[in-house]
Amino acid sequence: MDLSERLIVRPGRRFSLEDRDPGGTPGHKKSDVTPILDRNTARLAELQYLLYAENKRSLLIVLQAVDTAGKDGTIRHVMTGFNPQGCRVKPFKAPTAEELDHDFLWRVHEAVPPKGEVGIFNRSHYEDVLVVRVHKLIPPSIWSKRYEQINSFERHLAENDVVILKFFLHISKEEQRKRIRERIDDPKKRWKLSPADFEERKYWNDYQAAYGDAIAKCSTPWAPWFVIPADKKWFRNLAVSQIIVESLESLKMKFPPPSFDLSKYRLR
Repeated sequence: MDLSERLIVRPGRRFSLEDRDPGGTPGHKKSDVTPILDRNTARLAELQYLLYAENKRSLLIVLQAVDTAGKDGTIRHVMTGFNPQGCRVKPFKAPTAEELDHDFLWRVHEAVPPKGEVGIFNRSHYEDVLVVRVHKLIPPSIWSKRYEQINSFERHLAENDVVILKFFLHISKEEQRKRIRERIDDPKKRWKLSPADFEERKYWNDYQAAYGDAIAKCSTPWAPWFVIPADKKWFRNLAVSQIIVESLESLKMKFPPPSFDLSKYRLR
């Protein structure tokens, strides 16, 4: 069974985040990783080149996770094969005053990659059903409507040739504690810490519930969610890279013919 089949959240089926093991490595051992990841990295470079040449669609990769789960690490280790000329990483932080004066999807739509390119969202529009819910920034009557608005938005993108892959990097509370401790103990990593790392951890259960609902309500045929066991970084990288490769290969992309009649030209 392909990893995408193992880790996808089936649209319309019952889903509970508690049923997914953050420490699992289904079907793989750590000793398998290096050759597979190297092969996937090389293959991603080929597929991105083909995506650019065909110029019929774009790829949008959405990464969501609690703090320390490895969004930056996934981008660094998995996306290293992408040509930076055709790949843009967009981090979504607290909205600016200008962004708050528009609907919550305005800043997101602006960042969607054009045809032929890859876009990677480090956090995304899902913050607007996560942070705002956990911290009670807006009433439930507003954020509860956003699931369907997100589904409609993503369907609009898909119908306009945007391939959407959404990854939730799933770590355990104990693994998060371990990673925060490592940052405290390592002078080279302390700069990554902020008071929010300690404060947000107090809302662990609330975030798990919010993520569970967002994934369950917004995993659709046109924009599926994949829950990636991320306690083991090696499996996280392997799974994300493999699913991207499988998804791009399924598109059956082809190089376009020349835009002119080559037989009329001779090299001199």
